[in-house]
Amino acid sequence: MFAFVTLPAVAAQAPAVAAQAAVAAQAPVALNLAGTWQGGVRQADGRDNRWVVKIEKAGTDWKGTLWFIDQKSPAIPIDKVGWSGGTLSLDIERVGITYEGKMSPDGDSIGGTRTSGDNKAPLVFVRATAETAWEIPAPPPPQAKMDPNADPSFEVATIKPQAPGERNFAFLLNRGNFIGRGLTLEKLMTISLSLNAAQIVGLPDWAREDKYDIDAKPETPGAPSLKQFMSEVAKLTAERYGLKYHVESRVMTAFSLSVAKGGIKMKPAPADAGDIPGFGLPPGQLRINNATMKEFCGLLQSDILDHPVVDQTGLGAVRYGGTLKYQMDDNQAIKMGLQKAPPPPESGDVPPPLLPALVEQFGLKLESGKVPVNVIVVDSVSRPTPN
Repeated sequence: MFAFVTLPAVAAQAPAVAAQAAVAAQAPVALNLAGTWQGGVRQADGRDNRWVVKIEKAGTDWKGTLWFIDQKSPAIPIDKVGWSGGTLSLDIERVGITYEGKMSPDGDSIGGTRTSGDNKAPLVFVRATAETAWEIPAPPPPQAKMDPNADPSFEVATIKPQAPGERNFAFLLNRGNFIGRGLTLEKLMTISLSLNAAQIVGLPDWAREDKYDIDAKPETPGAPSLKQFMSEVAKLTAERYGLKYHVESRVMTAFSLSVAKGGIKMKPAPADAGDIPGFGLPPGQLRINNATMKEFCGLLQSDILDHPVVDQTGLGAVRYGGTLKYQMDDNQAIKMGLQKAPPPPESGDVPPPLLPALVEQFGLKLESGKVPVNVIVVDSVSRPTPN
């Protein structure tokens, strides 16, 4: 299941702030990384998605904080700040972004490249001063929680076929609103009902192939729990797609997820992180934020693997995060909407396949076998009703 903040689409064009980075050649000076840096990534509509990055010394290392100020984002901790020989590298795992750039000889600008999945764009940072610093807007206040006894539905929902040529994908809860992009009915079902596609029997071809964009607003105020949100999505499929089904138990090949020898290696989420998980799936990576093992199994069976995944870790409601790097195979790539697996990195630093990567990086192991699982048998369904 997915619930994450999507970032604006970008095009590989020079950012508007690049002009600020032009400096006259001068004698080398001692380079100082500490300070506030600002720059922008040009979007397809011609506007800049502006970044503010604050970097400071942390013992012998560095730490940083990022704001997307045009999105009024909260402060985002940078997971890793690297600084060597005048080259800055940033790794922001929770939003799936990396950056690498070279500082100018005068120490007032850094020119480099922002990478998000397979998308790269130039990004030039300029050192901010008291006179040039952009204002960092306060993020919106936290949304009050929905009544836990409420059984919410969407009051208004727009469902439209995805435009030809579009490849965006999103399954997003944003302050109670549901934003879906590039979603088939099968994908809606696998996410909202926590299923693998093999557990759905009787869907017509269009339900597995036709992609829709969805915007839905809730009728009940407050931030829903994960269970309430998924219930809203399930109701949407029944009301707008006319979906009716019954449940059967069938024996089929499935994976079991358990803790590997040596113990879990993922980081526990903060205690106040709530109950909404976040997942990012750039090719060859799994970015996990605030997820239980059951929810992680839902991701694996919905978007990565061809069989159901059963949680046998015994870790219960504890939530974890982390980034896993692995070498995709063609089947995994096709399941994620790619034509084939991307080639290994040119650096020669090839990560292991998914199963050994899970053991090495997350301390988790997957084993397959025949087990009884619940199967959804579709009784009736139709294309979504027009708005």
